[in-house]
Amino acid sequence: MASTDKAARRAKFEGAWNAIRDELLTHFKSCGMPQEAQEWYSRNLDYNVPGGKLNRGMSVIDTAEILLGRKLSDEEYLQAAVLGWGVEMVCAIRLLSTFFFLISHKLQAFFLVSDDLMDSSITRRGQPCWYRVPKIGFIAMNDSFMLEAAIYHLLKVHFKKEPYYVDLIELFHEVTYQTEMGQLIDLITAPENDIDLNRFSLKKHSLIVIYKTAFYSFYLPVALAMLFCRVPTSYSLPSSPKPIEPYEVAKEILIPLGEYFQVQDDFLDFSGVPAQIGKVGTDIVDNKCSWCINTALAYATPAQRKILDENYGQGYLGEAEKRVKKVFEEIGLREKYTKYEEGVFQKLNEMIDNIDEGAQGQQGVLKKQIFVSFLGKIYRRQK
Repeated sequence: MASTDKAARRAKFEGAWNAIRDELLTHFKSCGMPQEAQEWYSRNLDYNVPGGKLNRGMSVIDTAEILLGRKLSDEEYLQAAVLGWGVEMVCAIRLLSTFFFLISHKLQAFFLVSDDLMDSSITRRGQPCWYRVPKIGFIAMNDSFMLEAAIYHLLKVHFKKEPYYVDLIELFHEVTYQTEMGQLIDLITAPENDIDLNRFSLKKHSLIVIYKTAFYSFYLPVALAMLFCRVPTSYSLPSSPKPIEPYEVAKEILIPLGEYFQVQDDFLDFSGVPAQIGKVGTDIVDNKCSWCINTALAYATPAQRKILDENYGQGYLGEAEKRVKKVFEEIGLREKYTKYEEGVFQKLNEMIDNIDEGAQGQQGVLKKQIFVSFLGKIYRRQK
């Protein structure tokens, strides 16, 4: 029953995307754009935005219904779906983000526009990365700009008359900026062809994860739903000695939750098998600044550190990867991860329990179920 409900929720959310995409294309056509440009834009939207699990976008819907204590009306659902698909567009933009990268044997500076390009990725979500599709190439840069502009066009159309319109714009701007800051730290910390584990640390990993992933994947969907449901920036409750700042409370829970999610991803890349996680783990061969290598560096003996320095990030050299994994096992990485996971789970539950929901059924205040739902989806996940 649960899987059927989830499939129905996804189908409804995807149905809203069809309406949103058609709205964007209708506006694009009304600007006098030629047929070939219309077809290009349509392909850009459909190729890069939908797909994947859509958990980020659907979280806007789920959070709004928890806050309101009821299902959304058709009109409310479309508005919330616009925000949800805005989150999915931010995700797509991150994968097509702009950056300067030195490439070619002459080390010429090319303005590349894709996280996939940066990682030399070939596929994304089971299909060729957008920039690798025939005739796309560096036009992907402009396509990423088009996706970002689409977010603000949709906000203007659907929310300009709302009192929180400017707050929505500022939130999208702020989180996009934070995400690109995280992207920058990641790029300069772990370039594929300049391996230096001295750049790595658990503190650096935490900073990268918080800015590159946690803000847009966890805080953004919830904060959007809170604005949509008109949760104020501050309110007082009889049971609380001081005013509550709900957006800060949400952030204090969701950012470490997002960090936990990424640490899980890093650990599964090392410990999981393709049949379990749906891919071959490549963090070791790709010189990723992951939780696994940073934890190993923190506990490695001088001899183990030498092995890591000589073998980490050495491409698809099976023996080098095996030597790194052997060090991971020797330092007890699996046990350290289990201890980390249980500690984070306990701490997050304590923070959730401390949320004051006010009187039963009171609206306009934070609800514990928002965070219980997020945590329940990722605790001890295996893929």
